[in-house]
Amino acid sequence: MIWAAVLAGSLGTYVLKLVGYLLPARVLEHASVRRVAGLLPVALLAALVAVQTFASGQALVIDARLAGVLVAIGALLLRAPFLVVVLAAAASAALLRAAGVAA
Repeated sequence: MIWAAVLAGSLGTYVLKLVGYLLPARVLEHASVRRVAGLLPVALLAALVAVQTFASGQALVIDARLAGVLVAIGALLLRAPFLVVVLAAAASAALLRAAGVAA
């Protein structure tokens, strides 16, 4: 069953890529298409962060990962460099786990 999903996903990706080559350039130059194409990576990354932060298997979990994400958001609002954001988030989650506050 898993191989069917992998094959279907691969085929879908290939067809999507092929459609991109077959579309006329005038369709891709519309402002709305460009706007959506620019926002898709942001939406996908946000969805990935949400799933990795709140999910554990099939369960919804709130633990040290949420604290790490909140610290990262705070560091980003303070315009900290990316490396500082990552280190601060990892350190806060690790400290909470070490203290036994959030498993």
